[in-house]
Amino acid sequence: MLSSSGRAVRKLCSSSSCTAVSVIGKRNWLLRERYIPPSCIIKFSKVFGKKRQRRAIPVLFNHFSLYSTATAAASATAATPAANNHLEEASQPNLSDAYSAIELALDSVVKIFTVSSSPNYFLPWQNKSQRETMGSGFVIHGKKILTNAHVVADHTFVLVRKHGSPTKYRAEVQAVGHECDLAILVVENEEFWKGMNFLELGDIPFLQEAVAVVGYPQGGDNISVTKGVVSRVEPTQYVHGASQLMAIQIDAAINPGNSGGPAIMGTKVAGVAFQNLSGAENIGYIIPVPVIKHFINGVEESGKYVGFCSMGLSCQPTENVQLRKHFGMCPEMTGVLVSKINPLSDAHRVLKKDDIILAFDGVPIANDGTVPFRNRERITFDHLVSMKKPNETASVRLLRGGEEHEFCITLRPLQPLVPVHQFDKLPSYYIFAGLVFVPLTQPYLHEYGEEWYNTSPRRLCERALREQPKKAAQQLIILSQVLMDDINAGYERLAELQVKKVNGIEIDNLKHLCQLVGNCSSESLRFDLDDDRVIALNYQSAKVATSRILKRHRIPSAMSSDLSAEQNISESESASSS
Repeated sequence: MLSSSGRAVRKLCSSSSCTAVSVIGKRNWLLRERYIPPSCIIKFSKVFGKKRQRRAIPVLFNHFSLYSTATAAASATAATPAANNHLEEASQPNLSDAYSAIELALDSVVKIFTVSSSPNYFLPWQNKSQRETMGSGFVIHGKKILTNAHVVADHTFVLVRKHGSPTKYRAEVQAVGHECDLAILVVENEEFWKGMNFLELGDIPFLQEAVAVVGYPQGGDNISVTKGVVSRVEPTQYVHGASQLMAIQIDAAINPGNSGGPAIMGTKVAGVAFQNLSGAENIGYIIPVPVIKHFINGVEESGKYVGFCSMGLSCQPTENVQLRKHFGMCPEMTGVLVSKINPLSDAHRVLKKDDIILAFDGVPIANDGTVPFRNRERITFDHLVSMKKPNETASVRLLRGGEEHEFCITLRPLQPLVPVHQFDKLPSYYIFAGLVFVPLTQPYLHEYGEEWYNTSPRRLCERALREQPKKAAQQLIILSQVLMDDINAGYERLAELQVKKVNGIEIDNLKHLCQLVGNCSSESLRFDLDDDRVIALNYQSAKVATSRILKRHRIPSAMSSDLSAEQNISESESASSS
């Protein structure tokens, strides 16, 4: 908590050209400007008194440096008359030293121009009209450009431009991690790399450390630099990928166009700007270095994005005393209660419902699910899990039936039953007799508008958010719509229901449904849907009607490219085996 004198420093400095942002004890404060103007000396004297006025004698500061009043006092006491004669000269800012980090960023940060076209999930055989967006990025070692995934999502064409240059260069997307909202671009033209400085990644900044966000936000075409301080470090919801990863909250303005730009601390990158909090002022978020390194290392080791690991658990805090006693926890024990386990996770092999997880990799877990992080900070233990490499093992100590056990679990990325995003890929679909079958995805539900949770079919929405997969490659298949024809008249009201069976066989995914329909040997084809609804068709008549309906609606194919490719492979394998 700030002392009374500390609060005065903040208030008085904010009204002048000096902006103090925090007080550390009573002797040190962090300054965002390079020097204290003479007008502030008088104001300091009003707070500290005459004895402390000398401690506020203006001296030069390095950019984002920590100023010690004790050091200033010692310097003032030892000052010679000659030094006092040069006091006015010394108080003038040396801009080249102060903004060396910014000058470095000017030769590292680029503006990105993206042309994108996202799919139409209601009409999955066609795309929506293309749109143009702009973002930021910066160059890193290996002649690569790091930016946000949402800057290049669903891209069809990408250009980049250096600061101070009128030329735009063609860029290719090498790797994209939508969960962590990061992407790597490459530029083949060697002329682009002349004079570029590669930025280095630093560490996680501490609270109240100053950072400078560099990028190309809306409101102008030239580069922009805004300064702020670190307010919070904790796992945060990444809006683009709907994932929960570590993020850094800062009070610097992050606006559309800033996305992908670096947050500079000193001469190194402290994070990548990627989102802000709508409805709030000066609350922005940057992706921290550990998440960035995890993404880059995974791409370098495997040649593609590998994802972030998960234990596949849903846990409940054990902060209630009666709850801890019920599960036999001793007073000194802390941990979280296992509520659900993903059947596809390795944890499903060893963990059970109602287990109490006491520690992860030897790190004790508190009753609220947090673990120690740096100096007197805490963070949820999910962060430790997410920083593991795919197929890496971790030890888990737990309490079961009053006895402690320890197991090793193999960690890997897990996909939900209903995908939360489908960027950079075309949606799958299959049309038979005018019945349009698609896998249920959250992007499909998003087509119902911004209030999709309230406007989309309630049953589908609940399944998308709550159901877990029971087997690998499982999908929820729905009847998206009915393209009207004599063959399907009367079935149009069955749209948006889940398809359960084809000719009495439970379907696993859209590929399985396509195979069951294609291999039908009976005269009648039957689909079993939700609410015990049934669709029955004459198989041969339905096959003839399919071609007629596709031609009428100008649909190029009865199935998406991924299904047709798999069908061609299956036919080739069958022909070679025979």
